[in-house]
Amino acid sequence: MKPEPGDIVKVHAEKEIYEGILMPRPEIFEKGHVIIKLGSGYNIGIDEQRIKKIELISKYQKPVVTEKKTESKKNLPTVSILSFGGTISSKVDYRTGGVYASYSADDFVAMLPELQNVANLRAEQVMKLMSEDMAPEHWQAMAESIASELNRDDVAGVVVTQGTDTLHFSTAAMSFFLRNLNKPVVFTAAQRSIDRGSSDAFSNLLCAVHAAAKFDGAAVVTCLHGTSSDDYCILNRGNRVRKMHTSRRDAFRPINELPLAKVYEDGKIEILNDNYNKRNNEKVKADSKFEKKTALVYVYPGMDPNIFDYYLEKKYKGIVIAATALGHVPTNDPEHSLLKKFKKLTDSGIPIIITTQAIYGRVHPYVYTNLRKLSLELNCIFAGDMLPETAYVKLGWVLGHTTKLEEVRKMMLTNYAGEMNERIGEEGFLY
Repeated sequence: MKPEPGDIVKVHAEKEIYEGILMPRPEIFEKGHVIIKLGSGYNIGIDEQRIKKIELISKYQKPVVTEKKTESKKNLPTVSILSFGGTISSKVDYRTGGVYASYSADDFVAMLPELQNVANLRAEQVMKLMSEDMAPEHWQAMAESIASELNRDDVAGVVVTQGTDTLHFSTAAMSFFLRNLNKPVVFTAAQRSIDRGSSDAFSNLLCAVHAAAKFDGAAVVTCLHGTSSDDYCILNRGNRVRKMHTSRRDAFRPINELPLAKVYEDGKIEILNDNYNKRNNEKVKADSKFEKKTALVYVYPGMDPNIFDYYLEKKYKGIVIAATALGHVPTNDPEHSLLKKFKKLTDSGIPIIITTQAIYGRVHPYVYTNLRKLSLELNCIFAGDMLPETAYVKLGWVLGHTTKLEEVRKMMLTNYAGEMNERIGEEGFLY
């Protein structure tokens, strides 16, 4: 039989023999190569001119999705797992070669039986989205789903699974959308799909369920690898975390503070930073009003000030500026100065929030003359050590409640969920 994509094959080349899963060659790839997925999970391409023969080992077997529900154990807490898609719930489609959101939360349990000894699980697949496709309306639906689970008396905590690419936007949004938080909301994800030998999905999910069941905080956190190995996961505050590497398993780092805790696969939780609210008996409210006409704009040398005319014409309600260093934007060069455009925006009632693209550290409204022009003359709001992404989400949430400039200023400078620090210790940078 002629091998087809998905079949396990041996490729006999001139001097080597490769065994793996035969992958399709997408149209965008260069012709003349055979692609197979090795047992390590990595793909290789073999020049067809070097291939003597392709031997069929076994035909493609479509995965069987279990319908079995886990049985409850009286001595264990209950944790809800809400799945929103992403790489952690993805596998390779060997007929197309792509990675797609596939597994429901129940499938996680089938693939990781250890979870049954950690907690009784309530599992629901709410969405099937890759994180790059998430938008504010998805955050709003997410908040409603999470709040519903948090308000169940029998639920100890909630685990949320989604993709990594925009995870820090989602966790920032939940830190504002979920008011009166009473239990941990633990976001977890994976950098590598669940059918790869090097996947981080299993360790991340196991640690996340431990954290949701036992962590004493009432906070939105991420639970992902703390090192490139499977040593432990770290809990980072959801609005103070950022994806700092495209592919490393320990890509998510805390910004301007220490992680809240280390979580080990055996369930041990080691507190590193106890600056968080504790579990309580409040009733959680999903307050997910969000102004979609909110923008995040990065400053760069030589930028054309006229780009801000777009936001005026489209009637945007607020803009976050990811400025350089302490909050600088082009100021003195007449061709590139942003001051006139900023004045036009603020005179139109559009708040401008100043953050730093330097990531670590904070902006300051008074250190330099140019900063004083922004803060004192143009009434731009300097957002301290808030991350640009967090400030964007927060501004959209604030504008969902008010468009009065003084109220916007007051709310943007109010610390709702640990998104702002009065002081930054050097350990937050060195960790």
